[in-house]
Amino acid sequence: MKTSQKKHNVLVLGSGGREHAFAWKLTQSHLLGKLYIAPGNAGTHKLGTNLDINPMNFESVTNAIIQYKIDILIVGSEEPIVNGISDYISQHPKTKKCWIVAPPKEGAKLEGSKSWAKQFMLKYNIPTARYHIVTQNNLQEGFAFLSTLQPPYVLKADGLAAGKGVLIINDYKEACTALEEMLNGKFGAASETVVIEQFLKGIEVSFFILTDGRKYIILPEAKDYKRIGESDTGLNTGGMGAVSPVPFIDDTLRKKIENLVLHRTVFGLLHENIEYKGFIFFGLMISEGEPYVIEYNVRMGDPETEVILPRIKNDMLLLIEHVFHGDLDNISLDIDSDFYTGIVAASKGYPLEYEKGKVIQGLESADTLVFHAGTAIQNNQIVSNGGRVLVSIGHGNTLKEALTKTYQSFDKITFENIYFRRDIGYEF
Repeated sequence: MKTSQKKHNVLVLGSGGREHAFAWKLTQSHLLGKLYIAPGNAGTHKLGTNLDINPMNFESVTNAIIQYKIDILIVGSEEPIVNGISDYISQHPKTKKCWIVAPPKEGAKLEGSKSWAKQFMLKYNIPTARYHIVTQNNLQEGFAFLSTLQPPYVLKADGLAAGKGVLIINDYKEACTALEEMLNGKFGAASETVVIEQFLKGIEVSFFILTDGRKYIILPEAKDYKRIGESDTGLNTGGMGAVSPVPFIDDTLRKKIENLVLHRTVFGLLHENIEYKGFIFFGLMISEGEPYVIEYNVRMGDPETEVILPRIKNDMLLLIEHVFHGDLDNISLDIDSDFYTGIVAASKGYPLEYEKGKVIQGLESADTLVFHAGTAIQNNQIVSNGGRVLVSIGHGNTLKEALTKTYQSFDKITFENIYFRRDIGYEF
């Protein structure tokens, strides 16, 4: 087992709850040297050094790696990954030795191109919904494929569209019109290609692995809640809450997911000669006891990360060392069996135009773990600075106990016009 006592300087790219959770987890490592977060938030400010750097400015990120002698770069969000930050840094003569926890641009197509991901799944026999790839050149084929489906109809922009590129439409004619609008630039370049997909009925769950491109370890699963309104109504968001573990995932289903989805995905990446070192998120639909892949992400989810990392007792930097030494099979995860529940507190108006600059009260008196998502420091006060402002994490022996603690925390944590869903975990 190739491990060392070398201290690692780490840079985490991002500014949300996921990145705060990573920073919190990293500070528990005996292998941590100095910790930097770019750009970070008011929560990460207390754990390391925030750097005023845009993660999409690859030159600035590279300069920071050189200046602060960064050994490990953890990329939190999808945009820099899909746009090739891993390739950029690994090819720079002064940063090529930095360990980058993110796939190369080719591997990032799993998230960056839904059509590529669908073809990948077909090639490696990974279960997913029926689909058809449409461009301006085969629009009539798109109309014909829609006519073979039962409503509702699912239309997905091929590229990244900030979480807004998926439409679910009940009427055939409306779906045809929406398809044309997407191809004509409704989501910009992201929808120059559209994937039409069969609608699957079932219950969603999120699975995650950490892989070196050959071997992998399975992280705790989670269930997140995307809609802004209770009972899963209203607009889609980045996520309004999450729970882990997920009560309906038993050993039989877990093994089926590993065999049909996780293993085949890693095998496929290896077969495609993609050097994938990092996290993979599997958005799954469980339909009649069978798993189907709805989407891949090439990083950890948010807010799932905030309930997953507290369950992992292992040293995060030690796990990363094993990724880059290629001996992940020497690691066994030590997972807390308690339930962890996260509730997101959002700004009024989110996920559309939302308020900012509201002073947050009660953070020090909360009895839960609190990760900042959209916060800033103004006049020595912590204020809201995003649509999703923070996520409160409770834990307990039962899901009900964890949820009760989480909701009670909002008796103390508050800001003007705070909004949070009161039904997270309702179906359990």
